[in-house]
Amino acid sequence: MGILEGKNILVTGITMNTSIAYSVARIAAEEGATVIVTNFGRAMSLTNRVIQKLDPVPPLVELDVTDEEHLTRLPDLVREHVDHIDGVVHSIAFANPETAFADGFLTTGWPDVAQSLQISAYSLASLTMACKPLFGESASVVGLDFDNSVSWPVYGWMGVSKSTLQSVSRYLARYLGPEGVRVNLVAAGPLDTLAKRAIPGGEAFNEVWAERAPLGWDSKDYDAAGKAVVALLSDWFPRTTGEIVHVDGGMHSTGA
Repeated sequence: MGILEGKNILVTGITMNTSIAYSVARIAAEEGATVIVTNFGRAMSLTNRVIQKLDPVPPLVELDVTDEEHLTRLPDLVREHVDHIDGVVHSIAFANPETAFADGFLTTGWPDVAQSLQISAYSLASLTMACKPLFGESASVVGLDFDNSVSWPVYGWMGVSKSTLQSVSRYLARYLGPEGVRVNLVAAGPLDTLAKRAIPGGEAFNEVWAERAPLGWDSKDYDAAGKAVVALLSDWFPRTTGEIVHVDGGMHSTGA
């Protein structure tokens, strides 16, 4: 019996098989979960193609976390496949690669900053609240993070968005804990995902991690973070909430 046996898990953000979310969906199914996947717009066709590699192939529902209508109808769409949700995986982030990263930080306009904050951070709250009617006596929400306790070169406003995501997760943990909802983040090191490729100069992170992570680092090991997410979705962390679990080879603990 797997650690997610009998649980229903909603996974957002699968576009390629080179993603943490894809690993989460695959491992969760292997651990006994029924998985439901979301995406929206033109990405739906990419997601549909990728999830055909999963066994069983999970249902795909449309969800744009910036669209209130989509958020409102989400419970009904999910109920077409399962009657409740035990876990939610937030794997959603975006910042304009032409303005919000690298040296553009000091000149990025508010519309681009607001877009990054809404999609990358506020959506953790909006997604959680959209799913809340589907929760039972307990539920686990897990978001994907990149540790932003310090500033990073080239990361720009996405760094600020990740700091905001961390704060959002703590406040969700505070307000939803009495209702049995745990909210945690997994902060992975730099992985060769579609999102990282969109960051100008993002490959420099690999060099830093290769040099300083005590456990070493493999930028193509998506399963390490995927396993951590699945563990947090399970019943093995019943009193853990508001936490950031680092899956970064120990880089976060290492000074110069």
